[in-house]
Amino acid sequence: MLCATAVALAGIAAALTDIEHKPFMRKNIDPIVFPGKYVSHMHSFYGSDVITKDLPTTAQLQQGCPSGENPNDLSIYWAPTLYYVNGDNYTEIYPATFKTYYEQIDHAEIPFPNDFYMVAGNASAKSQSDINEKLSAITWWCDGNGPEDRNSRPRAAFPRQTCSAHMQAILRFPDCVNPDNIKDYTYAAANGGRCPGNMKRMPSLRFSIGDGYCFHGDFVNGWFEDAQKNLLKAKGQGFMRIDGAHGNGKQFSKCKAVDRDPSNGTNDYHKSLEMMKMAHSYKE
Repeated sequence: MLCATAVALAGIAAALTDIEHKPFMRKNIDPIVFPGKYVSHMHSFYGSDVITKDLPTTAQLQQGCPSGENPNDLSIYWAPTLYYVNGDNYTEIYPATFKTYYEQIDHAEIPFPNDFYMVAGNASAKSQSDINEKLSAITWWCDGNGPEDRNSRPRAAFPRQTCSAHMQAILRFPDCVNPDNIKDYTYAAANGGRCPGNMKRMPSLRFSIGDGYCFHGDFVNGWFEDAQKNLLKAKGQGFMRIDGAHGNGKQFSKCKAVDRDPSNGTNDYHKSLEMMKMAHSYKE
């Protein structure tokens, strides 16, 4: 099963903000799952262009050029690349829009910690039983005029009919973290809507990305501290534009995000499969 891409998901909720991002790179890397290696399936990257095969720190990300519209958010976001398959030809399908949504800020106790990273979804899932929709909210549907069949199929599977407009999805990230061990995170929804006693609540991040059951996404925090303080001020205010010392929160950067490591890895689907097979054979 090929994993897929991102499309915008518009939503209305209290205490939130959203950021539109442009894709700037696709490559066979995953610095969270396979740090330092070129052995991943293909991902599309959005955000700070500092990203390489090595997992970056927040400070490192903040040295990059953002592909998103908020210059105060130098986080990096990535997701599986969606391809149109015609025989042996694999053509990347670019999303009409890709947005990250920061929601439920009313409930947030702390901003995202420095160097914090997390993964949402299950990259190896093959059925509805492999995922927990109540936590990650994984759902695919056709927007606009449908057709709509969400209630007659597994919600994490693709619609069974061709969409009249865009196909959309939702994926929600964990929103609780242990400040003393940032690798320890979970969903408040897994604990009756509250974080465990050793954890604190963060804003709830969601974005549209994935391919049916193996729908997943990755995030590494690159927010500047002053902007995160402004983010938490969105409590009770509905939508809020998050400005900061680095600029207007709805303004794309004048710099151009690029692949910082163009000589290594690959953006070719078939080549990525070869590199994955070589790595597997070497291990054996």
